[in-house]
Amino acid sequence: MTKPDIEAYKLNKIFTAPVGDLTAEQQELLNEVKATRTTPRDNRFTGAQNQANHCWNRYNEWLVCLKSTKDEEGCKNMRNLAVKICPSIWTDKWDEERDEGTFPGIKAD
Repeated sequence: MTKPDIEAYKLNKIFTAPVGDLTAEQQELLNEVKATRTTPRDNRFTGAQNQANHCWNRYNEWLVCLKSTKDEEGCKNMRNLAVKICPSIWTDKWDEERDEGTFPGIKAD
């Protein structure tokens, strides 16, 4: 007996109704939604309902990457992980604080 493809099952549960004819732009948006994933599980934060620490660490890990490599494009994936788990109001605030030099976390500059 083969193991079912859980990821395909989840997508099929979400997108059960036939979509019909889509424009190229609509199809592109639908594909983007289907491809969207959240931040993978991090064993440092297992069992935690409150993911604030996970969010804070992901954001600062992105800054550590920037600080050590100076390569924004190379650290883009880490930024995406932070953005996916953090509320946008937090990341926007932290980005502003970094610009103003008042961010309390890692200094990437």
